[in-house]
Amino acid sequence: MKKVTSVFWVTLAIALFAVVWGSVAPKNLESITGSIQSYISVHFGWYYLLIVTGFVIFCLYMIFSPYGKMKLGKPTDKPEYNYATWFAMLFSAGMGIGLVFWGAAEPIYFYANNAPTAETGTAAALNESMRFVYFHWGVHAWGIYAIVALVLAYFKFRRGAPALISSTLEPLFGDKMNGPWGKVVDVIAVFATIVGVATTLGFGAAQINGGLTFLTPLEDSFGIQLLIIAVVTVLFMISAYTGLSKGIRYLSNTNMVLALALLTITLIVGPTLFIMNMFTDTIGAYLQNLPTMSFRLAPNNEENRIWINNWTVFYWAWWIAWSPFVGIFIARVSKGRTVREFLSGVLLVPSAVGFLWFSTFGSSAIKVQQDQGGLSDLATEQVMFGTFDNYPLGLILSIIAMVLIGTFFITSADSATFVLGMQTTNGSLTPPTMVKFVWGIVQSSMAAVLLYSGGLQALQNALISAAFPFSFIMILMVVSLYKAIRADKIALDRGKDKEEKTSA
Repeated sequence: MKKVTSVFWVTLAIALFAVVWGSVAPKNLESITGSIQSYISVHFGWYYLLIVTGFVIFCLYMIFSPYGKMKLGKPTDKPEYNYATWFAMLFSAGMGIGLVFWGAAEPIYFYANNAPTAETGTAAALNESMRFVYFHWGVHAWGIYAIVALVLAYFKFRRGAPALISSTLEPLFGDKMNGPWGKVVDVIAVFATIVGVATTLGFGAAQINGGLTFLTPLEDSFGIQLLIIAVVTVLFMISAYTGLSKGIRYLSNTNMVLALALLTITLIVGPTLFIMNMFTDTIGAYLQNLPTMSFRLAPNNEENRIWINNWTVFYWAWWIAWSPFVGIFIARVSKGRTVREFLSGVLLVPSAVGFLWFSTFGSSAIKVQQDQGGLSDLATEQVMFGTFDNYPLGLILSIIAMVLIGTFFITSADSATFVLGMQTTNGSLTPPTMVKFVWGIVQSSMAAVLLYSGGLQALQNALISAAFPFSFIMILMVVSLYKAIRADKIALDRGKDKEEKTSA
């Protein structure tokens, strides 16, 4: 614990205050976070849409600009992980539980219960459901992650700065980032990470409970969810103890095997032709309507505006809250890659896999709803299991899904404890085990308190509230990176010119 900084103690105090608050006065916590969430969604929805689309545009610019050749590291550095392991770690840390939780539930909800603009249950609603799912989980989501990861990786491996959010702002603010203002930036990043990960762990516990309720006589209750969180906490602490190269790597590869098995079996036993037709058709619709969806706010339609607040703004806030954790983790495993290689991989590969995932599970669920009905009446966390129940090997698929949620749960929490440890020990790439254990317990406690205080809605409220301040830091990070990489590129070109003149 000698390595910890003041960021550790300040953020720990804030997190413990939130945990105690939620334990003693859960309704009060839900009410206040709900009010904050509502205010941000209503008054700053335009802001979220603009900045997230701006992040994507900046990523695309960096890919095609001369800066794309710059390496995240020294010129001689090589990638630490091969492509297969790298993609597995990206996917496991970046989406994980959310893909299983929403894989069937979000498309069926948009189609049968609450379409973005079309009449529910129609062909137009079917097309819209997949198109907006791709929008929420595609390039925009990964653009948010890519920004934080790119900036951190560049400053850490190219310039030798500490792996801290505050250190990336030094080109703008100089030595001020070494003092109190830098601590404030890091505290905001750490707290956003805690809430973002706790939200996802809450979703995971709710869905494991939902699966058990669907398949067994067990009830859907907070007590069972608390037990699930406790068991998984012990498991991911064991994983965290083994270190990054062992625990997280093995679990990430296990996740990919299980996810691939679940996807492949569902694709085969489900409505295969319908899935592939929907995948092909809706990919085109997504690409065609991407600019419109990116800026859609519906100011003259209250119903559509509420939909955007509840879904698109929520997702953009979710990804922003997760971005310090995922960004730092992706940066940690991406040393030695060029900016172009890094951004192309982070933006495109996980997005494409996500599209196929949602097409497979979403189309399978929608087909059940069309043929038999009833699926849209299930609780969100039970929709995936209800879908499997209507296809061959349904029990096996449900068991694989619950194991996958568990391993994703462990991987996300494990990775987050590592990242939180880094951020509160001055960027150490080997944070003390005790620090990781403390953050593991805090994350799990926060997840339990949010579930206790208001279930899934409380998770969403806390998420949007925590993400808002970090979004401003992300904008500054983009400006800081551009200033730094431009200066480095000029210096590099001058060095090459001198070498050419000397050799001539």
